Amino acid sequence: MQVNRFAGLASGMDTESIIKDLMRAERYPLDRLVQKKQVLEWQRDSYRDVNKLLTAFSDLTFDGVFRQATFLKKTVSSSNDSAVSAKAINPSGNVSTQIEVSQLATSEVWVSADDPQFTSGERTLTFNVTKPGESEPTEVKIEISANDTLGDVIKRFNSSNFGVTIFEDRVGEKSHLVMTMNATGVGAKIEVVADEDGSNSTKDFMEKLGFKFNNGVLENGPKGKEGKNAKFTINGYETERTSNVFTINGIEYTLKNTTEGKPVTISTANDTDFIFDTVVKFVDEYNKLIADLNGRLQEKVYRDFKPLTEEQREDMSEKQIEMWEEKAKSGMLRNDSIISGGLNQMRLDLYSTVELADGTKLHLADFGITSSKDYLERGKLEVNEDKLREAIANDPNKLYELFNGTPGTTKTSFEKQGIAARLRASIKSVTTNIEARAGNNLRTNHQFTLGRNLIDVDKQIDRMQERLKRLEESYWRQFTAMEKAVQQANQQSAYLMQQFGGF
Repeated sequence: MQVNRFAGLASGMDTESIIKDLMRAERYPLDRLVQKKQVLEWQRDSYRDVNKLLTAFSDLTFDGVFRQATFLKKTVSSSNDSAVSAKAINPSGNVSTQIEVSQLATSEVWVSADDPQFTSGERTLTFNVTKPGESEPTEVKIEISANDTLGDVIKRFNSSNFGVTIFEDRVGEKSHLVMTMNATGVGAKIEVVADEDGSNSTKDFMEKLGFKFNNGVLENGPKGKEGKNAKFTINGYETERTSNVFTINGIEYTLKNTTEGKPVTISTANDTDFIFDTVVKFVDEYNKLIADLNGRLQEKVYRDFKPLTEEQREDMSEKQIEMWEEKAKSGMLRNDSIISGGLNQMRLDLYSTVELADGTKLHLADFGITSSKDYLERGKLEVNEDKLREAIANDPNKLYELFNGTPGTTKTSFEKQGIAARLRASIKSVTTNIEARAGNNLRTNHQFTLGRNLIDVDKQIDRMQERLKRLEESYWRQFTAMEKAVQQANQQSAYLMQQFGGF
């Protein structure tokens, strides 16, 4: 209902200011509800920040100390890196290998006769291509457009799945095409495929370019070369490969030159630095995590600093608002039971014995990782670097078992679980409980506790705003009625004065 408002025209009163002051007192409960809503939103956001921290640490644990590959990491050295280099892929243990290289693998090369004769025109070239080391050919089709030049055709070959590289070699007035199989080794074979009508347009096209065929099989030509396998002796055993790069027992070897009868020694060792750095990073990130969580649990609550109302914000600078809200947001998760319970469980996860399948019992302290003696640091881990490096050099697998238990066994009991497995399970439990209370970006407010509280507060705010609207309209009606009455009285007074003035 629209209220006709007369702001002190008759009475001379500042009606609008009076009603504003009256409503300010009435709005106090609404301000409290708005502040309550803001606190709930801050709590929700604080919980979600904690979940992000926990998830990030769990992911780091999974990608680091949870993976067996971390503790199998090897360094590889070569006595002659210019002849043979190597890197560890997935070795089962440390090795020392003697390798002699008598021949490097080379690619098959086909060379055309001089001065290829190129005829433009739209066509489809069809080949059966057998690459070195393969027993079955692969059909390859190359589409040539009507306006393609010889250079365009070369680009189409090179960008296709043909597996070759072609270039035109021009010397003076003469030129020829050189086609090289990208893969090295013996056994490369290129055959042309006849058309459905029995003709062979592919063979005709290639012959015009200067290539020769024997029963449909491309010949190398006088200047071409057959591919060769790499030949080498490893620990006294003679063998060969189609490629100069191959893997044996988890070590990837790269042959670069022949060794001229001088063996090259390839040795592996535990990558102590990598394993050490991974464990130290785990410790550092754990320390950062618990420092952050402990800080939130102990954060001071400033009860005199409530969320600011819009009216209060209008009277403050941005810097004042920032400083105020810093205190208002403080202590959102002080003494929170979910977080404190999670921290206690994580400490238990770390310091409890890990029992292996053979009965061996492992502790963090066995590897130089202990809890800080300063109780104010609340469970911060410290690393004895010398002891940790020694443990890694002696048996990195034991360190892996500390974090993950015995590989291949059913981990049904807490004692047989490794530290990393325990931590990730505990973190999962905490994040699940937090999501039940504070949700996540994929949940609606109906699906978590604080969200439902926010819905209830929003409903109260709506009801309060409607009540205040009606109350304000009521005040305006009353003051408007008063103004009309005053105006009428003034009119009557003026009339009487006019009448009396006639006598």
